[in-house]
Amino acid sequence: MRPPIHPSHRRRAVLAAATASLLPWHPAAADDRAAPHSHVFTAAAADVLTVVGPWEMTGLEPSRAGYMFARMQVVETLLDVDDRGRLQPMLASSWQVAADGLAWRFTLRGNRRYHDGTPVTPASVLACLQRAHDRPGVLQLAGIRAMAVERGAIVVTLARPFAPLPFLLTHYSAQILAPASFDAKGHVAAIIGTGPFRIASLSLPQQFDVVRFAGYGGLALPGRVQRARYISVARAETRTLLVQSGQADLAFSLDPPAIRALQNSRQATLVTAMLPRTTFLKLNAGHPLLADVRVRRAIALCVERAGIARALLRDADLAATQLFPPSMALWHDAALPPLRTDPARARRLLEEAGWQPGADGIRRRHGGRFELTLTTFVDRPELPVIAAALQEEMRQIGIAVRVAIGNSSDIPAGHRSGTLQMGLVARNFGNVPDPVATLLQDFGPDGGDWGAMGWRNGEVAAALARLASGATAGPADRARVAAVLQAELPVIPVVWYRQVCAASRRIARASIDPFERSYRISHLEWT
Repeated sequence: MRPPIHPSHRRRAVLAAATASLLPWHPAAADDRAAPHSHVFTAAAADVLTVVGPWEMTGLEPSRAGYMFARMQVVETLLDVDDRGRLQPMLASSWQVAADGLAWRFTLRGNRRYHDGTPVTPASVLACLQRAHDRPGVLQLAGIRAMAVERGAIVVTLARPFAPLPFLLTHYSAQILAPASFDAKGHVAAIIGTGPFRIASLSLPQQFDVVRFAGYGGLALPGRVQRARYISVARAETRTLLVQSGQADLAFSLDPPAIRALQNSRQATLVTAMLPRTTFLKLNAGHPLLADVRVRRAIALCVERAGIARALLRDADLAATQLFPPSMALWHDAALPPLRTDPARARRLLEEAGWQPGADGIRRRHGGRFELTLTTFVDRPELPVIAAALQEEMRQIGIAVRVAIGNSSDIPAGHRSGTLQMGLVARNFGNVPDPVATLLQDFGPDGGDWGAMGWRNGEVAAALARLASGATAGPADRARVAAVLQAELPVIPVVWYRQVCAASRRIARASIDPFERSYRISHLEWT
């Protein structure tokens, strides 16, 4: 029998094992599957802004890839938000709600045109909204009874009051496209939007080029970027090399080694912002091994959040003491007892739940072995590394974990089929700027693709329903939702998220949208 390992030594070993995967990358290690098209590596034209990120365009349908066309400012929605999440006009100039909360009126801006020169009409806007509502997406949360054009405005009638409705209309899936964007069967055949840039060329799934739309007005100032290109580059190391070699001007979703490599770069500066995003373990609470809340609490207690944040992300402030990060000022509860690390307590909870150590250190109950699969994906480069650390931390309390690294679509697919056991995800609670809409998707009565699975709580559902209806001032219900999620752990917070973007020194005015709606390329200037 091996002598026992001191807990502090064991924790250091966990993080050392995970950190090994962060060693500097060598070009020879790249596989062909991850490599972008060869033209990615040619020098960009002097007047073309090149943006690189890990996200591929999986089609033209707004609900699937519309976020990329929104980020590159090709398409617009009825409303926008500022950095504090306050509603702003976009295609709609104003909006009002009836006293009973059931009818919303959105007045459109005048004299707006699509990129093909056709006018933005109330009828064309209504057609896009009705199409978005007929498909799975955020508009279905609102209980929309009817949408119509009345005296040149869009009127949305609800079955019940739903205060976050205007925020749903900022979502990329509700983007407005020209009638010519659709084929005879109603499928999206082209992206013809209203934004400050229009599509110049499109090469799915990896690249599209945009040019300034002359009909937008007001932004074509001297020195401003007129042409831009987005390229999907799978590997964070490759995105870093493109910035260092001057072949990319903006690079997103950087991993810790990339950030370190660029900190003192002569080619780029780093722009950072805390986002309303949390990396957490999504648990199938309906699974026989995870249904007992004592088991979920044991897993939460074995997670070394501070060590993961410090050793893997190189940012100690990102250790998640609760689900909602400080950037979500209305939802982060400073009085909530923080999540902590206590492997000894975790082992006692598992024993209380009937799980006893086996000869190999993995726990058993009724002849069954405690083993689970943890699914994650590479779109966010830190996730596989964190998954490796969690795998070892759970092994130390007697849970065998197999890590499966695939595509981000594996998480919702596993949720819907019921086959997902654990998923490591990075959830953006600002996907809709009012978090209530996202939380309704994640923790409502039926759970959600990126939230609860096999878990229901009437108290949480009722509190979210009150918040959505506008029937409550909010603080007490928000605090109760946070407390119940902390106690029952349908998801287990690991770390919060800081977005880091590398910006070439040949551009000025780069900034990060905390809601990840836009790359703000229309405001960039050449230096």
